[in-house]
Amino acid sequence: MSNTEALMTRRADAVANGVATRGIYAARAENAELWDVDGKRFIDFAAGIAVNNTGHRHPKVMAAVAEQAEAFTHTCFHVAPYEGYISLAERLNAATPGDFAKKTMMVTTGAEAVENAVKMARAYTGRSGVIAFSGAFHGRTLMGMALCGKVNPYKKAFGAMPPEVLHAPFPNAFHGVSVEQSLAVLDNMLKSSIDPERVAAMIIEPVQGEGGFNIAPPEFLKAIRALCDEHGIVLIADEVQAGIARTGKMFAFDHAGVAADLVTMAKGLAGGFPLSAVTGRAEIVDAAPAGGIGGTYAGNPLAVAAAHAVLDVIDEEKLCDRATEIGEKINARLTDIAARQGMEAIGDVRGLGAMVAFELVTDRETNAPDAALTMAIVAEAEKRGLIILPCGTRGNAVRLLPPLTVPADQLDEALDILEASIEASINAKGA
Repeated sequence: MSNTEALMTRRADAVANGVATRGIYAARAENAELWDVDGKRFIDFAAGIAVNNTGHRHPKVMAAVAEQAEAFTHTCFHVAPYEGYISLAERLNAATPGDFAKKTMMVTTGAEAVENAVKMARAYTGRSGVIAFSGAFHGRTLMGMALCGKVNPYKKAFGAMPPEVLHAPFPNAFHGVSVEQSLAVLDNMLKSSIDPERVAAMIIEPVQGEGGFNIAPPEFLKAIRALCDEHGIVLIADEVQAGIARTGKMFAFDHAGVAADLVTMAKGLAGGFPLSAVTGRAEIVDAAPAGGIGGTYAGNPLAVAAAHAVLDVIDEEKLCDRATEIGEKINARLTDIAARQGMEAIGDVRGLGAMVAFELVTDRETNAPDAALTMAIVAEAEKRGLIILPCGTRGNAVRLLPPLTVPADQLDEALDILEASIEASINAKGA
């Protein structure tokens, strides 16, 4: 029995079934490479789901954490605050879009950031309604689930969701949903389903993560910004997956020239250490009463030190520019592969910076989803030593999230593996 097989058996006996896992049991990792417990090498194009934007164990991140560990590892910011938290808040206030006074609070996960952003919006407006979008993913807490625009597996079996959470359609040109149609439904919703004077917040991912890497068109973000301004609604940008240089800019909203009132971030923020934040208009962030937001581990000193190092690395190594270069190379290769596939297989290639996906279809006339082919490609790539992830409400998209520090030769190697995996899976399907 291999080490992997032994761990799979132990995992089945000891770990909750609801915690979904792949069959790759990690032993060590470095930058864009990961080795499993049996010594097999993988190129990691999942990056811990867009967490390791600066790669696994970036030397500057590890050095910053080691230095902090020599001082203290935990005090609880509520009990004995520390300078690192304050200076990181100052950096995030300066980095997020918007020329207005801002403040920041920190927690540990993306879901917590979303929860606290909603709490702030409700406290500030005195309202309770929240509007999210189809295909959205905002976490697995109760409010996070309610905001999600995908039932299986995030809402399945968990009963009633919190009230006054509504969903409008996210624009998706590939599936025939235009910006105009989305805005028309949203306008009708505010006339027929909920009084805009009851809506505290509207939350949107500028690039949907779990939903399939669907990009919110700039004109759509500008339109909902205007709508929120008209009705006094707080606009929340969920940048948990798209933020921290992933899309070629520090935050994906920057591409549209739109500033949200609140920004949630996590994943890439601390280079693999658990940290998230809400940054936004000072008067909205300050609306929560003292003690109403935060947490025991919120803004952990080790994670805060890592985040400082991540921000330094992004600047020093010009990772926003690198994300754009990586994305252009991936898009070019995928577009070339799609062009050779005739009227089937790859129906769409899309992305922003190094946040790229391709959608698998049975044919390009109907764009009917091909979830089976998607999973076959993911499995084939894993066999060949490349870690990639499925996504999409229909389960028929593959997302690529390489570290922004991936060496050029490993990027080429990964794309060769991906191309071979796509072709092998299509051939197997036709056999």
